[in-house]
Amino acid sequence: MPATPASLNRLHLIATGGSIMHNLALALHRRGAQVTGSDDEIFEPAKSRLAAAGLLPAQEGWFPEKVTAELDAVIVGMHARADNPELLRAQALGLRIYSFPEFIYEASKDKQRVVIGGSHGKTSITSLILHVLRYHKRKFDYAVGAQLEGFDLMVQLTEDAPIIIIEGDEYLASPIDRRPKFHLYQHHIGLISGISWDHINVFPTEDDYREQFRLFAELTPKAGVLIYDQNDEQVQLVTVPSNPEVTYIGYGPHEHVVKNGKTALITKKDEEVPIQVFGDHNLRNISAAKEVCKQLGIKGRDFYEALATFKGAARRLELVREGEGSVVYKDFAHAPSKLKATATAFKKQYPKRRLVACLELHTFSSLNPAFLPQYAHTFDAPDVAVVYFNPHVLEHKRLPPLPPEAVQAAFQRPDLKVFTDSKALADFLHEQSWPNANLLMMTSGTFDGLDLNHLAEEITR
Repeated sequence: MPATPASLNRLHLIATGGSIMHNLALALHRRGAQVTGSDDEIFEPAKSRLAAAGLLPAQEGWFPEKVTAELDAVIVGMHARADNPELLRAQALGLRIYSFPEFIYEASKDKQRVVIGGSHGKTSITSLILHVLRYHKRKFDYAVGAQLEGFDLMVQLTEDAPIIIIEGDEYLASPIDRRPKFHLYQHHIGLISGISWDHINVFPTEDDYREQFRLFAELTPKAGVLIYDQNDEQVQLVTVPSNPEVTYIGYGPHEHVVKNGKTALITKKDEEVPIQVFGDHNLRNISAAKEVCKQLGIKGRDFYEALATFKGAARRLELVREGEGSVVYKDFAHAPSKLKATATAFKKQYPKRRLVACLELHTFSSLNPAFLPQYAHTFDAPDVAVVYFNPHVLEHKRLPPLPPEAVQAAFQRPDLKVFTDSKALADFLHEQSWPNANLLMMTSGTFDGLDLNHLAEEITR
């Protein structure tokens, strides 16, 4: 019988510097486990947070001697490779090796597991659910892919929480387990927010990618619940109500009104509930979260009461600065569907203001010439559309050079501005006319260190 996480007191994390992995290290340390870890590169904020807890490795790199027979288990992150010397050492010793999702499942075997999946929206939906549960002082554990306001960690594992809310990523579990993460959590309540082809390096065709969500839907157990976006064509293909022992619940955008750039929900009693997020995609996210909360015993009026104080997940349409006639937002959007949803929502929210929007191509898929055509007409909403990428990232990902004209052609927008130098990008933005204009910066990177706070201060002055 395999050991349960409660009895796993000596744990070593391979690739401990990752966003979710360093949060797991901190959560396990908080729980009382003896945690060690290694990584060949550790950046902020992981570095400072691990150091503060006494968990920062003495030096970066891989050290097989850290992996000994005295360990109860090893947890390996996706950043590690299959030939990682510490992983090979753990295999040679016959130690129990977990991927992140395997460990989370083991830690929550006795809990009700809610898994939020989808190409887009899953972080926001998960954040909404956590906010509502916390507002009403419910006990819960969680694993989410972004730092949330009011939560000091992205992972929480306790003994007594009856439920766990998990953001279910479709990417691979580990370098030695090629299954999508969200297949391993074994959900009781599953949700699919939308499907739009991504991760071309792992799922080379749209059919391959969609198949992972079909399998997730099929994994919904007897007496389980599957919640899905009923207006998404790709989701419709994988959520056909085929199992009479499963409850299927479809949702759409929440009814609402927009007044002076502010959005309010309309309840069944025709009451208006002002909210701090906006856009069709967020109205769908709210409906999704409401359905999950309903399954967890949260009544409608209690959901709306909590929602009024929800400010959104970090970097998901996050307000940087607001001025008299302009606002600056940043967003994590990078995939085509996310880009289109975010840019369109922003323009609709402020229809009388000029919109300057910048996208950084940063991921393997977004920089891949075979995938770029997926961006056609996804960036039509802004008045000024700008794309930035760093040629050195292409070299690092072993991708061929990407001519700016090829990017312009892929987006099918002749006036698209393409930059490959962050200083030139900053100069271009500084030169724009900002009265009655908004700026939207979208990336999963940093625009190579562009000082967005300084830029926002200038724009909104």
